[in-house]
Parts: sequence; C-alpha cells; structure tokens
Amino acid sequence: MASEQRGQLRGLKVVEFAHVVAGPLAGSMLADQGADVVHVEPPGCGDAARAMGPTKDGVPLWFKVAGRNKRSVTLDLHDPDGRRVAHRLVAWADVVIVTLRASRLRAWELDWEAVHRINPKAVLLQISGFGATSSKADAPGFGKVGEARSGVVHLTGFPDGPPVHTGFSHGDAVTGLMGAYAVLAALHRRAGDPDFDGEWIDLALFEPLFRLVEWQVIAHDQLGVVPGRSGNQLAVAPAAVINTYLSGDGDWITVTSATRRSVLNVVRLLGLPEDEYATTEQQLAGRERLDRELRSWVAARGTEECLRAFAEAEVVASRVFTVADIAADPVYAERGDIVTVDDPDLGPVRMQAALPHFHREPGNVWRTGPALGQDNDLVYREWLGLDGREIDDLEKRGVI
Repeated sequence: MASEQRGQLRGLKVVEFAHVVAGPLAGSMLADQGADVVHVEPPGCGDAARAMGPTKDGVPLWFKVAGRNKRSVTLDLHDPDGRRVAHRLVAWADVVIVTLRASRLRAWELDWEAVHRINPKAVLLQISGFGATSSKADAPGFGKVGEARSGVVHLTGFPDGPPVHTGFSHGDAVTGLMGAYAVLAALHRRAGDPDFDGEWIDLALFEPLFRLVEWQVIAHDQLGVVPGRSGNQLAVAPAAVINTYLSGDGDWITVTSATRRSVLNVVRLLGLPEDEYATTEQQLAGRERLDRELRSWVAARGTEECLRAFAEAEVVASRVFTVADIAADPVYAERGDIVTVDDPDLGPVRMQAALPHFHREPGNVWRTGPALGQDNDLVYREWLGLDGREIDDLEKRGVI
C-alpha cells in the first residue's frame, strides 16, 4: 500500500480550478505520475464529484479515485481576497487547469491574459464546452454534449435503434487524457526553449473524440458519405466477423476476425466449406451467414468451452468483462493494474493503478481523494508562504 509520492513528474507544480470531470482527470493523470496537484474547491461544499456516484455507509466512493494523489484546498473565488490567493497559486504553478466559463475566467482574472501576466512561464489548460475562440465560448457544456457533437454518438448503436452514449463519462474522460497529453507537449517545448513564453491550450469537449474518428471528415469530403450506425461493425471498414455472441451460460463473447486468414480459422471451426470463403470478397459477401452460424455455435456451448475452442483454432475472442470479471482476472493481476490503497474512512480500498506502467520510474497511488481542505495548511503556509495571521483571517471569514 503506497504512501510515498513518486513518478516521472516529481517536482511539477499544478493548480486546478476545475471540477467534474475532464479537468480533474487531466490533473489526475499528472498526479499519478508524481506531479504536485493542488485541487481548489469551494469552502463548505467542495467539488461536486464529492457528492456523486455510489456511496458506502454515507461515504462517496467516486471522489476517492477522482481526487487521489492530489492536495485539496478550499478557496472562495467569489471573494476578492480569495482571488488574490488564487493568483498566488497561479504564480506558484507550472501548469494551471481551468474549466470555468470564459466570462467568469475574465472576471476572476484566471483567463489566458491574466495567467500569462501573473506567470509568463505557465502552461494554461483551458477546457470548455465549445472552445474559447468560438461564438459559443460562454455557453455551458458537458461531456455528453461533446460526445453528441463529435460524431461518435451518431455512429454508436444498431441501425434500427437510437444513437447511444456509453455508460460512463466518455467525452470528459477522453478530453482529460488529451489535456494531459497537451500539457506534456507544452512542457517538453518549455524544457528546451530558454525563451519559452508560456502556452495556452484551448480544448473543447467535442474535439478529442472528433479527432479519434480519423476517417469521418475525409470520407465525407471526398465521397459525400454520412456513415450511420452499424452495430458492432466498424462503420466504414466492415469485417467478415465482428460481433458479440451469447453463450449457453448466458455470457456475452466478442469475436473479431478481420484478416482473410483469421476468418478462415472461424470457417474451419464452424465446419463450413473453405472454398466458399477463400477470398476477402467472398468472406465479406458471406458475413451474414458467418454471423448466423457463429451465433448458433456459441449459443449451443458453455462459455469456457467456447473460449477454449477459439484459442485452439486461433480465433481472437474474449468474454465481455464485467467489473467482477476484471477484479478476478489473472491478467489484470499479473499486470498490477489494480492496487490497494489505505483510506482513512474506508480502510483498504482497491482501485486502478497509475497507468501506463513505467518500468524505470513508475508512478503510484499514494493517497485516496483527500478530505475537503485537508491540505490548506501545507499549501497556503508552506508552499505559498502565507503567514499565520493572514490564514487565520481568511479562515474566520470563510474565504478558505
């Protein structure tokens, strides 16, 4: 159970004026690799994530992961003295993460111009619904709206059904990952450029998923096509075999075979005539029969029998995992992808490890999400150098 901060980013100083979900996830990716991340929360209520998701004995569980490896400080940004402290945090930091609306950032002097004036070497990651340079810069935005605008939701689901969102904060999560990547790109330039003059990363919630569907814009531009939902198939690159199949035990199994050789492995397993599936064209033309035959074959067998037969035939397949499957899976255990961390409220808890794995200087999970304002004294007194009288006054007035 790790209790010591370590990782590739030791010494990097980050302050985040951000809440659910994308901005804090970007900060979490940096914190997992050793950065000192100060999570600024309003006094009294804290980050909205503290009250979201499942609870155990009244203790919210989500923030134990979302806030892990971070320092929590309370600060009322509506108060002028609170904003002055916020500006001292900006001056202290290497990286500033914000998710507030553009007008609020300007009013509180946490926009790019103000951040750059306070700390010319700082990297600012600004995440918003529609980007700071669009006509909707001040409109509210959430991850699901970003997913809808990216084109991804239009592609997800079956042809005869509605568009489907994933069951987690997909758009927010991918934006957090891209935000962390962008921060590291800027820091790489800063490290090699003595004249580095800060950087402003302006990221809209729809842009990361939009970037990941690589073919959609060029296909529309060159062919005029608007791909639609295609179930488990890839919308513009269908494979002869790619679907989920229900076993006789009631488990879903994913089977995917996209190359000519791998499809022939399925054909042999099913006992179908190989000469009818000898070419890629024949395989694609016969994919409905392959899908039907494979569905019947899987349904007539138990899950483990199916998986053994697939492995012997060199057919790529997997049971569709639930979190219970993940928790019991030997590969997850062998990879060290789930770690146990001591929590002051819950005792030992299990959660995802710091990923990806670095073999020379790995990150780690050294604490769960802290109590609200737990690190006020450390950050304000030791890191920013506020004196005791100033801290006492701010506490009495509810500013921190």
